[in-house]
Amino acid sequence: MPELPEVQTTVNGLNRYVRGLVIKDVWTDYYSEFHVGKPNIKDKKFFRKFRVAVIGKKILSASRRGKNVLIHLSGEQTILVHMKLTGSLLYGTYKKISNENKNKFIHVIFNLSNGKDLALSDLRKFAKVTLVDTDKLEKSPDLKNLGPEPLAPDFTWEKFKERLFKKPNGKIKRVLMDQTIIAGIGNIYSDEILWHISVHPLQKVEKIPPAKIKKMYGAMRKILRYSIKIGGDSESDYRNILGQRGRFQNKTRAYGREGEHCSKPNCRGIIKRIKIASRSAHFCPVHQKKY
Repeated sequence: MPELPEVQTTVNGLNRYVRGLVIKDVWTDYYSEFHVGKPNIKDKKFFRKFRVAVIGKKILSASRRGKNVLIHLSGEQTILVHMKLTGSLLYGTYKKISNENKNKFIHVIFNLSNGKDLALSDLRKFAKVTLVDTDKLEKSPDLKNLGPEPLAPDFTWEKFKERLFKKPNGKIKRVLMDQTIIAGIGNIYSDEILWHISVHPLQKVEKIPPAKIKKMYGAMRKILRYSIKIGGDSESDYRNILGQRGRFQNKTRAYGREGEHCSKPNCRGIIKRIKIASRSAHFCPVHQKKY
């Protein structure tokens, strides 16, 4: 699933390439009986209203909240896109949906005023697209329960510690991934953060020394910023809006490295993978020991 760096990379691309353009039309083949009556475009009735509402609107800017892409339109409305497991927003020309296209998993197309399109590719069809009044965004069901942004200027290490201790008995990997505690961190970056500071993913929050928590805070911000700089992680399906792969998958030290020698200097460990509540955790059992 695209995490904070991948979503921010997408937002940066939207601001560069589609800001100022007008939506001329929108198409989707999303439909699911499970979503009937729900406020997203997989419900046909909602999509009809969505289409009428967005046609003719100018894209003013894009921003991110947690793992959500927010496309702000004229008329005080915002398109909210959660790319879920396999989604990517792509900018180009995708007018005909067939196996001859660059991407056969396109399920939403916004036709733009410059003759190009903004398309949502989504292999597993889990992504969400909805429309929210801009002034009600923070109170919307998708955003209202999110924790603070880890890269926000006012998110200090003291606030980081305070958030973690909302769940003192929680296992640190699960707490880092809890979107109500901190927004935007998922499987990839929780593994990388814990590897860098030598903390076991099953370690309880209350057992982690304050000095380690301060190092965790620093590692978190450094790793997230670095991944944004190099375009995020494209080990799986994620691509930026030009269809290009990010490079963070080439820089991981724990995530996806099961069976490899640990790259920590002077460490002879082998990266191990375990399951934590149906999610994978990658770590080195030699230098990431439980207290």
